Amino acid sequence: MRAQAHTLEAFVAGLLIVSGIVFALQTTAVTPLSASTSNQHVGNQERATAAGLLAAADENGTLETAVVYWNATPDDRDEGEFYGANNTDGPAYADAPPNAFGRALDDAFGERRTAYNVVVHSYDRNENLTRTWMVRMGVPSDDAVTVGRQVTLFDDASFSSPESGNVSAAASDPNRQFYAADADPGGRLFNVVEVRITVWRI
Repeated sequence: MRAQAHTLEAFVAGLLIVSGIVFALQTTAVTPLSASTSNQHVGNQERATAAGLLAAADENGTLETAVVYWNATPDDRDEGEFYGANNTDGPAYADAPPNAFGRALDDAFGERRTAYNVVVHSYDRNENLTRTWMVRMGVPSDDAVTVGRQVTLFDDASFSSPESGNVSAAASDPNRQFYAADADPGGRLFNVVEVRITVWRI
C-alpha cells in the first residue's frame, strides 16, 4: 500500500514538473510594444489620424506647399534639401517642418509621445524610385503604421520657400537640384509624388 502511495506521489510530481516546463516554454515577455488588442487599436487610431491629416492637407493645399518647400541651391552642400532642414543625419527636418503642414503634424502627434517620419517618393520616366526624407525622427518600431497620399506637380509649380522659380526650371538647371525628375518632358505634368507618413509610439 505504501509503495503504491509513493508511486502515485512520484507520478504526480513528474506531471507537475512537465506541466511547469510546458507552461514556461509557451509564455513570452510582454512589453509596452508587444502585439496586443490594445496596441492594435492604437495603431488603427494612428493610421486614421495620419490618413485624415494627409487628406486635409491635400484638400487645403498645404501638402503641395510642403513638398515644394525646397532649397535647390544650398550653400554648404552639393545637393538640394528642404528649406531650413535641421537634421544632422542628412538633408531633412529633425521635427515638424516650419510651415502649415508641419504645424498640422505637430498638432496631431507632437503631444502624444508619438514619433513620425515623412518621406516623399517620386519616380522618373524610367520608373526609377527616389526617396527623399522630409522629416526623419528615427527608426520606426515593429508596430509602426504607414499612410501615403499622392500629390500632382505641374511644371509651373513654384517653390513655397524663399527659393525663386519653379520645379521644372530647377530640375533642368545643372546648378540647381530638385528631388523629383520631370516625368513628362514636353508635357505640362511634372511628376506625381507620394508623401508617406510613418507613425509609431515612443
